[in-house]
Amino acid sequence: MRHAPSHELTLLQGSQSYFPALVQAMAAAQDEILFETYLFDFTAGGQTVAQALAAAAERGVVVRVVMDGVGTRSLPSEWQARWRAAGVAWRIFEPLGAGGVWFPSRWRRLHRKLCVVDQQLAFCGGINVLDDFHDPHGRKALQQPRLDFAVQCRGPMVMAVHATMSQLWGRMAMAQALRSQQLTAALGIFRETETGPLPDAGGRYRLVLRDNLRHRTDIQRSYLRAIGRARHEILIANAFFFPAPKLRRALVRAAQRGVRVRLLLQGYYEYAVPYRAARQVYGQLLSQGIEILEYQPSYLHAKVAVIDGRWATVGSSNLDPLSLLLAREANVVAQDAAFAKALQSRLEAAIAHGGQAVDPQVYAQRSVWQRLLDGGAYLLMRLAILLTARRY
Repeated sequence: MRHAPSHELTLLQGSQSYFPALVQAMAAAQDEILFETYLFDFTAGGQTVAQALAAAAERGVVVRVVMDGVGTRSLPSEWQARWRAAGVAWRIFEPLGAGGVWFPSRWRRLHRKLCVVDQQLAFCGGINVLDDFHDPHGRKALQQPRLDFAVQCRGPMVMAVHATMSQLWGRMAMAQALRSQQLTAALGIFRETETGPLPDAGGRYRLVLRDNLRHRTDIQRSYLRAIGRARHEILIANAFFFPAPKLRRALVRAAQRGVRVRLLLQGYYEYAVPYRAARQVYGQLLSQGIEILEYQPSYLHAKVAVIDGRWATVGSSNLDPLSLLLAREANVVAQDAAFAKALQSRLEAAIAHGGQAVDPQVYAQRSVWQRLLDGGAYLLMRLAILLTARRY
């Protein structure tokens, strides 16, 4: 589906679309595959991606994989052996070590999901290497697939994705050399690693990052600008919704000027605290006519939005403090009516088949126990924000 002479975007929904697209691209790779993910699960459908990476490395393709130290604490021993024999290079971003996640300094995670093949084809989105029907918490097999999205890209934006992935790999290699006191090697890596501004895809198609250096607030500002310019409709689907006051105010102001604002959020949730904290802010939004729908069939893991049928974003960034303050995130933003329409149609289908509207009156009459749970979760989230020592 071609949307502009210089860019080609294809929307992918769920691992059932994402994994085959990855495997096909990796099977055709001739020179290099860069791959980043928060969670890499080596069972079920995720195994096909692991196999494709190994097969590419065995053909002589340079394969580099980065996984987060919370999402993927270690690789299964059999896959370590398989990847090592094939020649796959991999690193764990910020391994937790002793003490786990109890230290706020360890909350800075690699949450983005990116891939570049031969500097020609890129993937960006919210989908982990995790089968749609597999529950990593071991509760039960999911009856419906997760609701999540990724985008496959060709065009100038691919080089921006490649540059940011190469930077991260170089910095991790340099840090490892310094820890090993290999100062000469570290200096060489520093000289080779791109440290300048990332290439800008420009105009209607952009890679928007969040990190702790040059791009601390880029994703949030991208949302704020688009919401501030909205004239007709805002549709946001977000897994962990705990937006900063400025984002909430922007949504309220949009509703007050007559924009229809709909939020598709978790109903069947993975983690109680983020879910309950989000419900604590429902009242302010519902009172202004903002529609809130909770997705019931399965886990909602999407981080996407469509505004006025032209502006769309697909990526890894939730609208919560972990994503907007701490994690490395990546979103594709496209001002493209055809792509926005494709995404909106998927979201409308999800709403029609699984979105349960939150009734303002029912919400206002919820029990004292429910209010205590929501308020307690909200306070825990606010405490977590304070511990990061940053304004949110």
